[in-house]
Amino acid sequence: MTSLQLGLIAAGVALVAGVVVYNWLQERRVRRNIEAAFRKPGPAGDPLLDARGSAARMPGRIEPTLAGNNDAGPTATAAPENFPRAADSGDEDEDAAYEPPLDIQARIASDFMSGSGDVRSPATPSEATAPAVSALGVAMPSRAEKGALQPDSDIECLVLLQPVRPVTAGAIAAGLHARLGKPLRWFGRRGAGLPWQLLKSDTVGEFTEIAACLLLADRSGAASEPLLDAFARLAGNVASSLPAAFVPPDTAREAARAETLDRICADLDVQIGLTVLKAGPVTIPGTRLRGVAEAAGFRLADGGRFDWVQEETGAVLYSLQNYRTEPFTADALRVASTPGAVFLLDVPRVAEPVRVFDQMKLAARRMAQTLDATLVDDNRRPLDDAALAAIRQQVHTTAAALRQVNIEPGGPRALALFGG
Repeated sequence: MTSLQLGLIAAGVALVAGVVVYNWLQERRVRRNIEAAFRKPGPAGDPLLDARGSAARMPGRIEPTLAGNNDAGPTATAAPENFPRAADSGDEDEDAAYEPPLDIQARIASDFMSGSGDVRSPATPSEATAPAVSALGVAMPSRAEKGALQPDSDIECLVLLQPVRPVTAGAIAAGLHARLGKPLRWFGRRGAGLPWQLLKSDTVGEFTEIAACLLLADRSGAASEPLLDAFARLAGNVASSLPAAFVPPDTAREAARAETLDRICADLDVQIGLTVLKAGPVTIPGTRLRGVAEAAGFRLADGGRFDWVQEETGAVLYSLQNYRTEPFTADALRVASTPGAVFLLDVPRVAEPVRVFDQMKLAARRMAQTLDATLVDDNRRPLDDAALAAIRQQVHTTAAALRQVNIEPGGPRALALFGG
């Protein structure tokens, strides 16, 4: 064997060793960047919430009904029972076994109803034994970041890609156009510490880091492990095409987080219905109902209902649906009639739910008076002032419970989790 051959063999071995060492250093750097970008702990580390019992997933969403009249007055259906509280937890090694906090979602709204039927207010943040934290035990965005569009590690599975050289949005076109069954967002930033920018097909500029973000839960349920596996493969394919270093997610762990998040949201998914109903066989002509609804500020929407839209923001505050199963359409309203209509408030999806409930209640009362109808609950029982006050308190309690787990009603996080 000649000296040239020996030299080439030695050079080959050195090259292979260098590639192995380089890849190991790259993986360590990516892990550190992921920790810094998305899971930056507070002074006490990433606390997990206190365990207070286990709740099975509810088969449907909560809608309040009235339990009837007694000496204490009508009461609304009990909302979830216990607010989660923060508990201290030390820093853990990133490779340690993960135990999802599946017990923290048991009945979020603490002490909503007492045994006598009196409604009690939930604990306020100032009464809690520790600051409110994410329901999943992940560090929350800073106060300055809350209003910005950014990756949300509390409710999304995140994968950080670090390209070898800066890339454009067009380089991840396969990811931007992918459909996985849950909302998928892609962000980029131009350097460490700089703000994230939501990427679209027409986004200009080059980015040194890319974040792929898959929503863990919405009203269609939790992200399953097979779906998360598909997301990991998609991120890996995009990373290979750039090329970029990345660390694939632990899909079993993320699936457990998704189940936890879905159970929390199921307990807090409250929709309030107030029904305007004609007595007996009398019905309301569709043309009459449309005229009254539009005079009250409603607009006929494509979803088969009337929406009351806030002019300043374009947000739907509440809606008006047919008491029957048939949707409202322009053609149907010209020829059909209905015994009533239902005012519907989607509590998690509106800012200031109590104020919106007061507005909806006033509109429902006016419509009932105009149409010579009665305002009733789902069981056709008339809603008097005491009953409406109890429902209003439930709205207040639900809004407080959402904030307790860092979901601001009507905010971007709430709109994501309570969509689908």
